Amino acid sequence: MTVAEYHEADASVVQKAIDKALAAKPAWEAMPFNDRAAIFLKAADLLATKYRHKLLAATMLGQGKNAWQAEIDAAAELCDFWRFNCYYASKIYADQPPMNSSRTWNRLEYRALEGFVLAYSPFNFTAIGGNLVSAPALMDELTRSVLKGNVVLWKPSPMAMLSNYMVFQVLREAGLPEGVIQFIPGDAESIANATLSHPDFAGLHFTGSTHVFKKLWRQIGNNIDTYKSYPRVVGETGGKNMHILHKSADVRNAVMQTLRGAFEYAGQKCSATSRVYIPDTLWPEFKSLIEKEGKKLKSGPSDEFETFVNAVINKESYTRIKKYLDEVGSPSNPHTKVLLGGKASDAKGYFIDPTVLVTTDPHSPTMVQELFGPVVTLYVYPAEKYEETLELASTSTPYSLTGSLFAQDRQAIITGSNILRNAAGNFYINDKSTGAVVGQQPFGGGRASGTNDKAGSGLNLLRWVSPRTIKENFVPLDSWAYPSNSPGVA
Repeated sequence: MTVAEYHEADASVVQKAIDKALAAKPAWEAMPFNDRAAIFLKAADLLATKYRHKLLAATMLGQGKNAWQAEIDAAAELCDFWRFNCYYASKIYADQPPMNSSRTWNRLEYRALEGFVLAYSPFNFTAIGGNLVSAPALMDELTRSVLKGNVVLWKPSPMAMLSNYMVFQVLREAGLPEGVIQFIPGDAESIANATLSHPDFAGLHFTGSTHVFKKLWRQIGNNIDTYKSYPRVVGETGGKNMHILHKSADVRNAVMQTLRGAFEYAGQKCSATSRVYIPDTLWPEFKSLIEKEGKKLKSGPSDEFETFVNAVINKESYTRIKKYLDEVGSPSNPHTKVLLGGKASDAKGYFIDPTVLVTTDPHSPTMVQELFGPVVTLYVYPAEKYEETLELASTSTPYSLTGSLFAQDRQAIITGSNILRNAAGNFYINDKSTGAVVGQQPFGGGRASGTNDKAGSGLNLLRWVSPRTIKENFVPLDSWAYPSNSPGVA
């Protein structure tokens, strides 16, 4: 089934997009903040009503999400991004110097970046695409001083083209001026080459793979002498997200949270649970329950409401995940076996069975490498080695996106939270590693998982402004001399 047809931008089209975006700056920068905010608030209301079901359908058919996952993404989260960003921006602009010396007035102007922002959006969240472009676009301030406004070039994922274009249409209907956001589908490398070599490149807002983000960052570094300003680089990338159980954990809760965290949207979330550490004292109960409940998970088409686990996004993803499963028990992964699932079929769609693996090697491939699919690996540890296992989990992978700790013992929670301080940018206690909500859990991680600039918060918006401090003196200076230079002063 063809969901959408589109043209790819070549270098000449990208150059036109840059020119058009920069040409749109004067009109955009002349618009007061309240009017800019009104555009995004109206877009949220349009999405919540007129376009809700259309965008949900596009997300379900184009990206393979079931009805529940599409709703919490394309409708709920994107509306939250647009509404909360306006709230956080108003708080930022209201933050002014608290003191003024006698006869002076101090103020802070939140200028937008000088140039254009490039946004790369992923396939797995329609809402992320809408936020990657709208967060920078929102951030400019009209003052009686220099006026600057953020304009954005949007490179969408080819696997989310229809839903992303609908988001763009919603913004335009809400009143976003022509040219402020340029929608440019195309080859990722070609677009990078055309944009990252431009002197007006001012920032990158990225969600995608760690490999691509590092490549773009290197390219930016190599071009640093080209730019008018040091570009802002904001990225959220991969993860190898963990659940860790203490011996005091509620096993049923941990199992249910693991099934959701690992298998909702077929494990294709940056925050998906992909490794679990279980004390040996809880292993029999955990094993029995995850087998029993895991067999109930229904795989199928995204448009059937009974479906919990959908197909993975494309053949490339299917082939990569299947390779990991084929290697279970082989010389490349000898200490791992299949507890549940483990099969794959591309007869109609790219389906990977929800798979639970068990390993005796905490450094086995599926314990340390990101799979981005419906596969979770369990490792059983001696219950008395809780702290050692926390250290193991923290240092086993280069990632630091999300992690969850399950315990009823408060001291165990404190110990785990402290040891895992740098192991997850979003840390959950007795809850799954997925499901961050805008306005409640700002999202992002460090290490190889990104710059941790927390989408869905004022921290992210601050990356798209360049503050200018202004001091105005009201009374002329009569003399260059200090009081201590005056005659008669000892």
